[in-house]
Amino acid sequence: MMLASPPGVFIGLTVVLFGGAAFLTGQALAGAWRPVRVAVVYSLLLGAGDRFLVFALFKGELLSFHGYALDSAVIMAICVLAWRFTLAGKMVSQYPWLYERHGPFAWRAREDG
Repeated sequence: MMLASPPGVFIGLTVVLFGGAAFLTGQALAGAWRPVRVAVVYSLLLGAGDRFLVFALFKGELLSFHGYALDSAVIMAICVLAWRFTLAGKMVSQYPWLYERHGPFAWRAREDG
C-alpha cells in the first residue's frame, strides 16, 4: 500500500501529532460518557485537519481521497481505542461493586456478588 505522503510526514504528523490529539479526544469523550459515534465524527474532522497540514506544510495533495481515508483511518483507530480504554477504566472505577477489569478494553460483571 502506498502512502499519500512521505513516510516521515505520515509518522510525524499523522501518527504522532494527530494521533496524540485523537488519543486525548477519545479520553475526553469517554470521560464525558459520550457515545463512540461522536469519536468517529471528530476523527474525520481531525483527518481533514491532518490532510490540510500535509498540503500546507509539505506540499502534499489536498484533495487526495486515498490520503484522507488512510490518515482518517489511523486517527480513528487511535481515537476509538483510547475511548474504549478510558471507558473500561471509568466503568470499573465508577462501579467497583458491579464490574471488574477484563483486559485493557473490556469489563465484566463481578462474580463474587
